This record gives sequence, structure tokens and C-alpha cells, in this order.
Amino acid sequence: MRYYPVNLDVLNRKCLVVGGGSVGTRKVITLLDCGAKVTLVSPDATKKLLELAGNGSITWEKRSYLVSDLDTMFLVIGATNDEELNRQISTDAEKINLLCNIADRPDVCNFILPSIVNRGDLVISISTSGKSPAFAKTLRKELEKQFGVEYAEFLRLMGAIRKKLLSEKHEPGAHKHIFERLISSDLVEMIKNNRKEDINSLLFDILGQGYEFESLMKTDR
Repeated sequence: MRYYPVNLDVLNRKCLVVGGGSVGTRKVITLLDCGAKVTLVSPDATKKLLELAGNGSITWEKRSYLVSDLDTMFLVIGATNDEELNRQISTDAEKINLLCNIADRPDVCNFILPSIVNRGDLVISISTSGKSPAFAKTLRKELEKQFGVEYAEFLRLMGAIRKKLLSEKHEPGAHKHIFERLISSDLVEMIKNNRKEDINSLLFDILGQGYEFESLMKTDR
């Protein structure tokens, strides 16, 4: 295995995207969704990027790429249709040990981006190590059918329960059997079908008083 799987925390980190086309747009949106501070460098941009620049969500440098654009950045993504420019970005980034991804060119990246299934805090990453992005896309579509939006609610509930247990000074190790019971139950299916009475009954059986579904979900907002 060539690649070391890792999830990057880009919250409030400066990230650069070079290229304002459809690919660059997708990269910008994903970075924004993860809380990054995004700078776009491109002479032109899609309607969506113009909108994001207009409302201050991103910084848009309306010009061609300069090596100095890499200064102070945490990572850079090259998403232009100029092969020579993309490779230059990779070379410049490598010189200063900067994280660099070039769209659809794994041979000049020091990290690659997986195909993602996103359900709130549940993030499933699929990678073929650059061998077949089409197969990764097929797997993503299959997993999207298997893991619906109910998993986002399920994880919100798990987080709220864990937070409440910890606030009551329970030892973290003592929670293991509780979560194993919740996970092995039909809780996900109950959430999917909005069976709140059944959810509360299950929570009471496992956790006792004070663990009602709606009140727990409010604390996680």
C-alpha cells in the first residue's frame, strides 16, 4: 500500500486552489465544508465561485498563478486545464514540503483525495490508490444507498449521549457496553422511520431516566 490513510483537519487553515473551472469549484466547496480559509487563484471563475467570492466566503485573486501564492498556505490543489502549470505547482509545493494535490494526476501529488460518502459526522472515504477513480465512484454510489441520512442523526445522538455521560463523571471505559447495546439495536432503523416512542423506550431501557431523544438532539445543535 503506497498511501497512508489520514483525515486532515483544515479548520481555519489557509488552503489554495488554483483553477476556477468545474473541478476547482468542487475542490473549493469541499474545503469550505470542512472549515478551511480558501484562496482561489484564477483569471476566471464559475458562477458559483463568483458567488462565493462576492459574499466573502473565499478570497479570489483574479490572475495567473505565482509561486508566492504558496506562502503561508497549509495545502494547495491544482485544478487547471494546463498540464504544464499543474506540474509547476506540484514542483513548487514539493520544494517547500507543502501538501499538494493535482486533480486527476496522482503521479505528481503527495496526497490524493478519496471519493467520499458524507452523512453528517459520518465520513466514508473510498480510495483505489489512483488506479480506478471510476470504480471508487461506483462504490461511493453503492454506499450512499446503504448509508442514508439517518446515520447523521444516529451519530448526533451518540455524541449527545456520550457528552451527557461524561458530564455525569462516568469513566469513559464504562460506556463501552452501553454503546455496544445501542449500536446492535434497531436504533438506526427507528431513527430512519421517525419512531420516537420506540427510540425513547430503548434509551430508557439502556440508559434510564433523563435520556429522551428530542432533548438529547437539542443539546447537539
